[in-house]
Amino acid sequence: MKTKNLIHAGIDIPIVFWLTTIISGFILGNYNHLSRMVSELGALGTKTQTFFSIGLVLCAILSILFIIGLYKTCKKIGLNTIPVFFILSYTISIAGAGIFPLPLRLHLIMGMPSILLILSPITSLLFWKKESQIKYIKQMSIICLLIMSLGFLAFSPDILSNYAGLKQRFFHIGWSIWFIYLSYSFTELLKEKEKIKQDLR
Repeated sequence: MKTKNLIHAGIDIPIVFWLTTIISGFILGNYNHLSRMVSELGALGTKTQTFFSIGLVLCAILSILFIIGLYKTCKKIGLNTIPVFFILSYTISIAGAGIFPLPLRLHLIMGMPSILLILSPITSLLFWKKESQIKYIKQMSIICLLIMSLGFLAFSPDILSNYAGLKQRFFHIGWSIWFIYLSYSFTELLKEKEKIKQDLR
């Protein structure tokens, strides 16, 4: 598979995730995305359990392809790979959430690594400083970091107490924007690399 196709998985992941949650909520009928947690869509015994699990496992598979594409591009153009490896935390947690539905104990345990995903935009600020290589990296890293950080409001029950689902979804919105941004930016980097090669011929 071509590297650019692997990188495009970064756009496919949010599409699959949000379609899975929206369709699952529609099937359940009485589900409120603002007040209820995402994991409830795939809880044991629900009629959306299988559909939801398949969607999350598909996201995990796509994220592996995405990571491979980002890694190969980083190696090709000489970028540090540390921000890429933190995306593995997403792969583990989303796969775990799909394979081990709520209220299984492993659902909570496997979901814990997702907290480390916030280190991807943080480390990009440290290791991907050259704006000439990745356009708007500083601005987008900070924006995604702030949005993902809002997701940690889920650990503060007194804040927006009636909107637990909304608080959790801030985290999902943050990584969705981050993945789409990385997919677009790294695709552009590959195009520039190919153009330089052609000019040198």
